[in-house]
Amino acid sequence: MFETRQGQRTGAGTVGTGVSISEIRRLANEYLVQQVREDSTLAGEQQALNSELSRLDNLLGGESTGLNTALNNFFASLQNAAEDPASLPQRQLVLSEARQVVNRFQALSQEFIQQRESIKTQMQQGAKDANTLLKNIAGLNLAISESPGLAQGKMPNELLDQRDEALRQLSELVNIRVTPTEGSQVSVSLSNGLSLVVGNNAAQLGTQGSAEDPTRLEFTLTSGGRTLNIDEQITGGKLGGLRRFDNEALKPAFDELGRIAISISASMNRQHEIGMDLEGDLGGQFFNDVNDLAAQRSRVVANANNQLPRDGQLAIEITDSTKLPAGSWTLQFSGDGRSFELVDKASGKVVNQGRLPDPVQSEISMPGFNIRVEGGTFNAGDKYLVQPSRNAAESIGLQVSREEDLAFASPVRATSGDQNIGTGEIDQGTMLNVRNPFTGSLLPGFATSGEMANGPLTIRFDPDPGDPSALVFTVTGPPPASTAVGTPNQPYEPGKINTVFSGDPAAGDDYQGFQFKLTGQPAVGDTFEIDYNSNGISDNRNAELLASLGTANTMNGGSQSFAEGYAGVVEAVGVKTRQSQFDLEAGKTLLEQSSAQRESVSGVNLDEEAGKLIQYQAAYNASAQVISVAQDLFNTLLQTFR
Repeated sequence: MFETRQGQRTGAGTVGTGVSISEIRRLANEYLVQQVREDSTLAGEQQALNSELSRLDNLLGGESTGLNTALNNFFASLQNAAEDPASLPQRQLVLSEARQVVNRFQALSQEFIQQRESIKTQMQQGAKDANTLLKNIAGLNLAISESPGLAQGKMPNELLDQRDEALRQLSELVNIRVTPTEGSQVSVSLSNGLSLVVGNNAAQLGTQGSAEDPTRLEFTLTSGGRTLNIDEQITGGKLGGLRRFDNEALKPAFDELGRIAISISASMNRQHEIGMDLEGDLGGQFFNDVNDLAAQRSRVVANANNQLPRDGQLAIEITDSTKLPAGSWTLQFSGDGRSFELVDKASGKVVNQGRLPDPVQSEISMPGFNIRVEGGTFNAGDKYLVQPSRNAAESIGLQVSREEDLAFASPVRATSGDQNIGTGEIDQGTMLNVRNPFTGSLLPGFATSGEMANGPLTIRFDPDPGDPSALVFTVTGPPPASTAVGTPNQPYEPGKINTVFSGDPAAGDDYQGFQFKLTGQPAVGDTFEIDYNSNGISDNRNAELLASLGTANTMNGGSQSFAEGYAGVVEAVGVKTRQSQFDLEAGKTLLEQSSAQRESVSGVNLDEEAGKLIQYQAAYNASAQVISVAQDLFNTLLQTFR
C-alpha cells in the first residue's frame, strides 16, 4: 500500500515528490485457503487409492499374471486325458497344467503380500513426512508469535506463507482441521478433534503392528508421553487412501483368492479320492488337504492384547467349500469368559453367539466352516480373528507326483448275468465316497486295496411274497454266505428308475459309498453283479467328472464355477478401479478450481503485470521524447550564439 509523500515547495509552486510504502498487506482469503486444503486432501486420497487399485487390477486381469488362463488350460488337459485315459503323455500334461495352477495361486499370493508390504512402507514414510511437517508448523507458530512488530499489526508475511504451504502439504497426507488461536498461531487437529499441533508443541504420528492382525499396520499418536491408537481416525489424504485400499480392496481380494483355492482343492480332492488310478488303487489327495491340522489352526489369530495365560486353542475346519463365504470375523468373549459373540468384520453385525460348555471343547457352526474350540482358557475381552480362507492361496500344493497316480477310472462296475432273460438294465454307477463321512475311515467295501472287500455283490430279482405279480430285489455278498447287504426284498417299480443303495451316510448298511440305477423289466431270477473295477485302465468315468468340475457350479452355494468366482474378483476390483479414476479426475478438477480461485486473490496475474509493463514502457518512452525535444531546443539555442 502506497501513500503520497509531502510535496516540495518552490518558487514556481509545489513539486510532487512521489509516493512511499506505508504498509504491506498479505492478500489471503482464509476460506479459499481452507478449500484448497480440503481439495488437496481429497486429491491425495484418490491418487493413492487409484495408484494401488490400478496395480491390483492389472495383476488380476492380466493374461499372463491372472488365474484364468491356468484354470482353462488345466481343465482342458483333463478333458483331453479323458479321451485317452491310459496315455501317459496326456497324464503328464495334466500334472504339468496342475503345477501351473499351483504356481499362479502362489504367485498371486506373493504379489498380494508384496503390495501389502509396499503399503506398509508407504504408511511408515507418510507418518515420518507428517511428523516433519508438524514440527515445521509448530516452529513457524513460535516464530510468528515472536515476530517483531506483531503487536503493531506488522505481520511476518513470509512466515505465514511458509506455514500455509506446510499445512497444504500436510493436508495431502491426512484430513486435518486448522483453527486460528492467539498470537496469529494455529492449532492443527485430526478430523475427529485429536490435536496434532498446539502452539509450538507438535504430537508425533507413528505406526505399529496391529494387535488384531500382525500382518497389518495401525497408526498411533504420541503426545504428552501418552500413545493412542488412532487408526480409525486416519481418513483422507494419502494415508487415508492407503488404508481404504487395504480394507476395501486388498483384504477382500486376499479372502476371495483363498476361497477359490480352497474350493478347487476340496472339489478336486473329493472327486479324485473316489476314483481309481492306473495301478488299481484308490485315488488320494490331488491338492493339499484343506483341513490339514496346521492349516486349520493357522486360520485363527489371537489378539495381542488378550489377557494371560493366552493359551486358548482354536481351529477352523472347512465343512462345505461350496458354501464357504469370503471374509473375516471376530470371535470375542465376555462375562466369565464363556459367553461369546462372532462378529462379521465387514458389516459389524453379530452372526453367532452362545456359551462354551464345561469343558470348553466344542464347535461353533457357520455356513461352510466350523470354529473348533480345542481347549485353553478364555477371559472376558479376549478376541480372536477368524479367517477361514487365510493363507489358502499361498499354501496350495500338488499331492500327485506320478502319472500313474491320477485316478481317472471309477473303482466299481456292474455286469449283467449271463442267464438274464428280461430287459432289465443297470448303469455303471455313481461314486459317492469311499470314506465314512463321520469317522473318516474307509468304508468296508474299500478297506482292502485293489478289491471290493465285501464283494462281489449280486443283485437278484424274485417274486414279491405279498404280490407274486410284482418283483423285489435283494443285494447279497459273495457265496457261500451270500449275506444280504442293505435292506432285502426292496420293491422294484417297472417304468421308473430304481436306486440300489442309499445316498445318505446315516443309512447304515444301505450306504455303501456308491449308487446304481436299475431300469427296464427284469425277469424273475435275473441278476446283476457289482464288483471292483479291476484292470479298468481304459475307464475314463472319473476323468470326465474331474474335467466337468471346470464348469460345474461349486461355489457360492452352487451358483458359480471356479472361473466365474475368479471373474467376480476381477470385476469387483475393476469396478473399484474405474470408480477411483472418475473420483481422481473429479478431485483434480476441484483442486484446480480452488487453486485458481485462491490465486485470483493471492497470486500474481501475469496478464495484468504484462499490461502494466507496457504502460510503464509507454510512459518511459513519452518521458524520453520530452527530454529529447528539450535537448534539441537547447542545442538549437546554443547554436544561435556561435
